[in-house]
Amino acid sequence: MFAIARSRWQMLLKAVVALGLVLALVLGDAGTALAARSGGRIGGGSFRTPRTTMPRGGGGYRAPGGGFGFPFLFPFFGFGGFGSLFSILVVLALANFVINAFRSSGLGSGETVTSNPRVSVAKVQVGLLASASGLQRELAQLARSANTELASGRARVLQESALALLRHSDYWAYGATESQQMTLSAAESRFNQAALFERSKFGEETLSNANGRLQQSESQATDASAPSEYLLVTLLVGAEGKLPLSPIKSAEDLQQALREAAGVGQDRLLAVEVLWTPQAEGDSLTADDLLEAYPNLKLV
Repeated sequence: MFAIARSRWQMLLKAVVALGLVLALVLGDAGTALAARSGGRIGGGSFRTPRTTMPRGGGGYRAPGGGFGFPFLFPFFGFGGFGSLFSILVVLALANFVINAFRSSGLGSGETVTSNPRVSVAKVQVGLLASASGLQRELAQLARSANTELASGRARVLQESALALLRHSDYWAYGATESQQMTLSAAESRFNQAALFERSKFGEETLSNANGRLQQSESQATDASAPSEYLLVTLLVGAEGKLPLSPIKSAEDLQQALREAAGVGQDRLLAVEVLWTPQAEGDSLTADDLLEAYPNLKLV
C-alpha cells in the first residue's frame, strides 16, 4: 500500500514539474519573443528510416528445388523402417532450430537487424553581427528553393546553410554546440523538443519551408527605432551513429563544429532544422535580446 501511494505521489510530482516547465517556457520567453519578432525555418525529415532487411521467404533459407529442408529429406526416402522416420525427425528439428535462429536475429522476417539503433541529436548556434545581412538573403533564398521532402534536399539544406555560415566567418561573435547520443525511439522526441524550444523564441515565423510546405508572411511588429545588432542561426541535426561536436572556445572550434555537422551524409541524416532570427526586413535583435534568449552562447 505504501509503495503504491509513493508511486502515485511521484507521478503527481512529475506532472507538476512538467507543468511548471511548460509555463516557464511560455511565460518566461514572452519578452524574448517580442524582441526577436520574426524567424525563418527550413527543415524536415523522419526518424522512421528504412533499414537493410533480408527478404521474406517463409521464415528461413530457401534452397533451390523447393522449400527449406527438401534437399535434406530426399536422401532418407525409400530406406523405410524406424531409421528413416527418426532421420526425418532429426532433420526437421535441425531445420526448426535454424529457422528460429534466423527469426530471433531479425533475418528472414523482413525486420531490421538493429531495430533501435543509436542516434545523435546535435545543435550548432552562431551569433553574427547584423552587418552580415547577406546571410539572411542566402537563407531566405534557400528556404524558397529547397525540396525538404527529399533526403537529398534536406542534405543540401544542411550543407548549404553550414557553408553560408562559414563564408560569413568574419561576422561571427558568438557560438555554442550541443550533442547527445540516444536510442532511435528517444531521439525523435528530443529533436522535436529542441526544435520547438528554439522556435518558441520567435514572435512569428515569417518564412518557413518544412517537409515540403512553403509558407511566407509579412512581419507585423517592425520597430525601426530599435536597430538590429545581431543575427542568430541555429542548426539542429538528427543523425544515425555518433556526431560529436567540438566545444566552442574559439572561432576555430566553431568552424570545426560546422564542418562536422555539415559532414553528415544523406544516408545518415534523419532530420534537420535550420532556424534564424531576425528574418523580416526591419526587425531587430539587440545584444540584450541575444544574451537573454541564448545564454549558452560563448564569445568567439
